[in-house]
Amino acid sequence: MKHFLISVLVFLSIVSCTNNHGNETAKTHSPPNIIFIMSDDHAKAAVSTYGSELISTPNIDAIAKNGVQFNNAFVTNSICGPSRAVFLTGKFSHKNGFMANQDTFDGNQATLPKFLQEAGYYTAVMGKWHLKSKPQGFDEYSILLDQGEYYNPQFYNGTDTTVVNGYSTTVITDKALNVLKKQKDSKQPVFLMIHHKAPHRNWMPDTTHLINGEEKIYPLPESFYDDYEGRSDAAREQDMRIDDMFLGMDLKLFLKNGMEEETGTGGNPTAPSYKWWQRDYNRMNEAQKAAWDNYYQPIIDDYYASQPTGQELLEWKYQRYMNDYLKSIHSVDDNIGRVLNYLEENKMTDNTLVIYTSDQGFFLGEHGWYDKRFMYEPSLSMPLVMQYPNGFSKQQEVSALVQNLDLAPTILTAAGIDVPDDMQGAPLQRVLPKEADDWREKIYYHYYQDGVWHYVNKHLGIRTDRYKLIYFYDLNAWELYDLKQDPQEVNNLYGQENYSQLSDSLKQELEELIVKYDDQTAPDIPQ
Repeated sequence: MKHFLISVLVFLSIVSCTNNHGNETAKTHSPPNIIFIMSDDHAKAAVSTYGSELISTPNIDAIAKNGVQFNNAFVTNSICGPSRAVFLTGKFSHKNGFMANQDTFDGNQATLPKFLQEAGYYTAVMGKWHLKSKPQGFDEYSILLDQGEYYNPQFYNGTDTTVVNGYSTTVITDKALNVLKKQKDSKQPVFLMIHHKAPHRNWMPDTTHLINGEEKIYPLPESFYDDYEGRSDAAREQDMRIDDMFLGMDLKLFLKNGMEEETGTGGNPTAPSYKWWQRDYNRMNEAQKAAWDNYYQPIIDDYYASQPTGQELLEWKYQRYMNDYLKSIHSVDDNIGRVLNYLEENKMTDNTLVIYTSDQGFFLGEHGWYDKRFMYEPSLSMPLVMQYPNGFSKQQEVSALVQNLDLAPTILTAAGIDVPDDMQGAPLQRVLPKEADDWREKIYYHYYQDGVWHYVNKHLGIRTDRYKLIYFYDLNAWELYDLKQDPQEVNNLYGQENYSQLSDSLKQELEELIVKYDDQTAPDIPQ
């Protein structure tokens, strides 16, 4: 209790110091509720507040309009489990010990929910966990098993595993709203993590977005037919081409008589695509199947009637992928709207910090790819918007280089809790309402997982506001990009005339970041 009272006093002093532009009231506020919403694989290019013409996301946009939009938010390691571990600990993967999806998170270490729980918060997580070990530091949790299912998903609460009828995104939101309803009159602040499966592969939309839905035609990205000329072998050796997507699991086709089981594409050489898809389809109840079949059967019939090949097949796969992916995001946005409406109806908006982000970015056909992992912009970048009317002004756009590493310190600061010295991120309050002079000018990235899925080579690198240097260390290969002149990242400047001085300077800065963040797993940087 003493710790909690101290935290309240610290928080009140922070509020009084961070009120700005004359827009905030002078009165003090109790510790805020904190709602952290994370989707899985939501590309920044699929959020309309960032200028996307692919989709309208009015509820995510509303958070930005009511608060802050971060235009240069990046991950430290673009893969699902490690990104979540970075968020929970405020530390790079090499420090929290969860570097690749095959690892198991050490829940005994200090984490964000433990600090909040100790300070008097009621803590809960609903939805995707994906860290293998049981959640710690939570008063309540209900998590998907592993990646989870889109339809009629299974949840584990620490004691029992149950199947809940419905669509995953809606069910997770139902569970989250129930937490808020239960705690509404408790006088105890709530820290609630709402973690959606969508829009993770295999991109199964809710039936509500299939009824009266239609297939749209999306423009091909500028780099869709990238030939990877002039770059390291890493770009060629990956297995995440849209051309290699599974016809079954990814593109929702069923096995026809005389066709062999599909394996050897889609990122895993032994994956039984049609069997996996049959399993997912069979999870649906009869009403769900009826709505699904009504939408997809004409698409399936047309495919088998036309049997596209070559470039026609590749572009057909892209359009199918984009239609399913973006429809899945519509459900995420709809359910974010449900949360925002609940806060408004219960007069909780002003004193609730709401954060929306994704665990990483995603390729939407850039370089001919789907998935993530690479340090290239579509994978490295993540959407990040937040609102907290009692804490900071509305309609701010921030261009400072921020990372998922900063989210735990930001939440602790909002709650009035001192940020531990061993957290490697910094509270984003420092760049509100304007960027701090001493904020970072470069970010560090390190990807560790190669293995069976997608064959992306291990690499690390540095990104400034203009340049990016990547080192694929198992290949001893470098790539250098001028993001201002070459935003598509197709012209590797490393080794080209007149760029040796810049390369050497960035190498030196990369070494300094390795030392700063104490990355003992990093290789020696050759000069």
